Parts: sequence; structure tokens; C-alpha cells
Amino acid sequence: MSTKRNKSCVTVGFVALGCPKNMVDSERILAQIARAGLVITQDADNADVVVINTCGFISPAKDEAMDAIRKAVRRKQKGRVRKVIVAGCLPQRLGKVMLEQTPGIDAIVGLEHRDNIVEVIEKTLSDDARVQLVTPGFAALPDDRVRLRITPRHYSYLRISEGCSRKCAFCTIPAIRGKSRSKPKEVVIAEAKDLVRSGAVELNIIGQDITTYGQDLNSGENLPDLLIDLAEIPRLTWIRMLYLYPTGITDRLIDTVASREKIVRYFDVPIQHINPHILKLMRRPHSKDRICRLIENLRTRLPRCVIRTTLIVGFPGETDAHFDELLDFVKWAHFDHLGCFTFYPEQGTPAARFPQQIPQRIKKQRFDEIMRAQQQIVFEKNKSRVGETLTCLIDSVNEKRRIATARFFGQAPQIDPVCIIKNNNARPGSFIKTRIIGTRGYDLLCEQI
Repeated sequence: MSTKRNKSCVTVGFVALGCPKNMVDSERILAQIARAGLVITQDADNADVVVINTCGFISPAKDEAMDAIRKAVRRKQKGRVRKVIVAGCLPQRLGKVMLEQTPGIDAIVGLEHRDNIVEVIEKTLSDDARVQLVTPGFAALPDDRVRLRITPRHYSYLRISEGCSRKCAFCTIPAIRGKSRSKPKEVVIAEAKDLVRSGAVELNIIGQDITTYGQDLNSGENLPDLLIDLAEIPRLTWIRMLYLYPTGITDRLIDTVASREKIVRYFDVPIQHINPHILKLMRRPHSKDRICRLIENLRTRLPRCVIRTTLIVGFPGETDAHFDELLDFVKWAHFDHLGCFTFYPEQGTPAARFPQQIPQRIKKQRFDEIMRAQQQIVFEKNKSRVGETLTCLIDSVNEKRRIATARFFGQAPQIDPVCIIKNNNARPGSFIKTRIIGTRGYDLLCEQI
């Protein structure tokens, strides 16, 4: 088949994996495919071409990606799929090893070649040769204005930077995406206005570490200045910050949040650990005292703020005493949301070579104990909130059951629990006033008022 003559006959199934940053990449790739006149189908099991945009951050993400790849290859072997293309972080990390280990893959596309996806599709369909577009170095800052959004119309992700200049001992991000590079403020504002014009009332600001925004630019731009300008955009209601490095949360940033109603009081602060010895091994520059002061400062200056964190248990050298200190800290901090990972010795990271690796059985025990403690904290918090009023953003509505799924400002999309609102006819993207009437696990049960 010649795709140049019959593009409208070529169907492309797309599988988007990974974090919100990868989702923006997926939306950019989909836009390229659609603009070329290819037919995007939701039936990836029976498409001419399957494109899988992968994450390669940690082992579970790689496993998820490989499961999707193997599934597509099996469909190809059965004649249901013609070509399988793998894009994103995993090819960038593994390179040609992916082609060697998985013969059914027809092409791999690294981050620098995201916008060459149509060329790759055409080449694989017209030629049996396998395509490898993964080059050393790191992708330039992408232009995210051309996107085919896969989030609901009323919210979106706004990428303000790429890469990370931190040197955490366990992390693969700098090796995959390079050092931190910031978009000029005028570019970010233009992208934000485009998203709002397309219907977004909530923008979630993303980057590997958005607190470093502007430090690589000569203009003196920084995150508080950017937030102030974003808050001036008409029809934009919520601005949420994701991935705030603890030492990057300055008094000025807190003051900016306090002074702008549109910037929601939501702080996603990955702490990883609290024991000084483990933090030093992790190459994390913050101290236990500094973290405790930050939490107290946020809650004093921004009453009712919501704090999410991420922890790693089972890091090499973590003793029972180190873990107990972390557990006690979680009970003290009373985080609103908490994600926890067991340590994965990712190839190429310093921590993978550290001595005193922790057995998987102990990692799992520690993970379970942290999550049980956090569950109790959240359940008690939720119970104490019954009767409280909230402004909620409707995400979806089951019209037959008249039940809406929504979020208040302290719930990030696709990450946190939700609000379930009964007897509701509001449309997705609308804000309504509600009262908490109960709980269901981690979720809040609400009624419209």
C-alpha cells in the first residue's frame, strides 16, 4: 500500500502510557498523525499501524510498556495488525536493544524524533526494513501548541520545561530527557491561551521540576512571575502546580499562591525519604528539619492547603530504624495524598550499584506498612470533613444514574481520589457548590447545594 496515495485508508491505533508529561507528547504525536490525513482508530487491536508511546522511568512503567508491545506484536502475528511502532522514553533509554529483544517491532522512535512519526509510519508500510530513530543527546524543547488533546475538554496539562538538572541517585530522568530547559514565558502564555480557548478551565503546570523554571534563561523569568501572568488569563479558573522540588518552594512562591485565587493551594512535593543518612545516599539536598519547617510553613500561611508527596521505601542501606523514622514522620505530617514506591535498581543509576540492597520481601512489607498508615490518616481526615462545603469541577456524568464524578481543588486529575455527587445534572467542565455527606473509601460523597 502506498500511504502517500491512500492515507485516508490507513488506520492508526494509539496507546498512550506514562505520566502527564508523556501524555503531552502523545497529544503532539496524535496531532501529527491527524494532520497527515491518517485515520486514528480506538481499536488498536485491529489497526494497520499501532503506535505505543512509552514511559521508561521505573521498572513497573517498563513492564507496562513491554506488555502493551507484546500484545501488539501478537496481534501482528495473527494478521490483525500490520506494523508496530514504539515511541517515547523507553526507546530513548534502551535504543536498538529494543529491536534486538523484540523482533516484532517495526520501528523505534526516540524523543528527538517525535515529529517524524508520519514519516516513520509511511516508511514501515512501504518497506520491510526496520526503522531506528533514536539519537544520542536530548530533544529540543517541543512546541506544544499543535496537540490533539486526549484529556477531557475542560482541563489540560501545560508543560513549562523539559528535563531535570538534579542528580538523584535513583532517577533515570536526566539520562532520558537531559538537563532542565525552560520554555520562554511568552511561549508558555501563548500555549496556555490556546488551551483556554479550546475549553480548558483548569491548567496543570508540569515539568520534571517546575521550581527551577527560568533558571536557564537569561531573562530572569521564574515560576512566581509565570504564575502571576497565567492568573491574568480570562476564563481560566484553576492553575495547579505539579512536581515541586522541596528546596525550590520559596517564600515568594508561597506568597504568590496566597495572593492569587486562581492558583489552587495544592502542593505536590516529592520528599522520597526523611532520614538524613538515606537522603544523603539519595543525593537529595534537603534535610529533615527543612522538610518539617516547610510543611508547618505551608499549613500556617495557607490554611486548608493540600499537600501530596511521594516516598521510596527499601532504598539500599535503609535499616529498620531508618524506616521507622519515615513511618513516624508520615504519621506526624498527615499528608492529604501520598504515593509510595519500593526502590527499583534502575540500570545506569548510581543507586543500582550501591551495597546493602534490600530484599524484595522487606521492601513490600515496608510499602504495605506505609500505605496502611496513610490510609488511616486519609480515612480520618475524610470523616472529619463531613458537612464541609466544596466547590467542585465536574469531570464526567452518568446521566442515567444522575451521578457525577468531580474534583475539588485538592484533587489532581487522574492521580488523586474524587468527589462523587448524587442527584446531579451538571455538565462536565462546570463548577458547582457541594456539601460532603459521607465517604466511600478514599473518595468523598457529596450533594449539590
